[in-house]
Amino acid sequence: MKQTLALLLCTFLLSCGASKTVKVSKKVIKGDWTLNEVTYSESGTYKVNLLNDAEKNCFEGSTWQFIPNNNTGIYAINKTDCAVGVRNFVFTIKEINEITGLYDFLLKPTDAKNKSQNNVGFRLNLTQLTETSMVWEQTLSVDDKPFTIRMIFSKTIN
Repeated sequence: MKQTLALLLCTFLLSCGASKTVKVSKKVIKGDWTLNEVTYSESGTYKVNLLNDAEKNCFEGSTWQFIPNNNTGIYAINKTDCAVGVRNFVFTIKEINEITGLYDFLLKPTDAKNKSQNNVGFRLNLTQLTETSMVWEQTLSVDDKPFTIRMIFSKTIN
């Protein structure tokens, strides 16, 4: 009886933890990244305010740091014609979405103490993650048609 109870307890604890795939993803994402390019699935001129913060041109060249042991990070907008400075966020990498086959990546802007001012977060698809590159996608609706924003990162080698 004790062995059965111990086995059930171990099974429960293991099932509650993050999967091996998510743990590996967190290890890969750890560190410093540069957001090199933001692209759209449709041609044209669009005024998109990414993460309710700044426009595409301000985000391109921004630097990002991910600290997966506490699911926090920062990004810095560096362009002088933008609202420069460091922003804080918390993030979560979820299991592969059964419908899309992609990872769900949740990002919530916070203050320096990791508290959200408005409890607004962003669900993105983590479509690529390697030791040197990462791609996020977010699909919205524009004129009742899918519109995908793609953010392309490269890992900063220290």
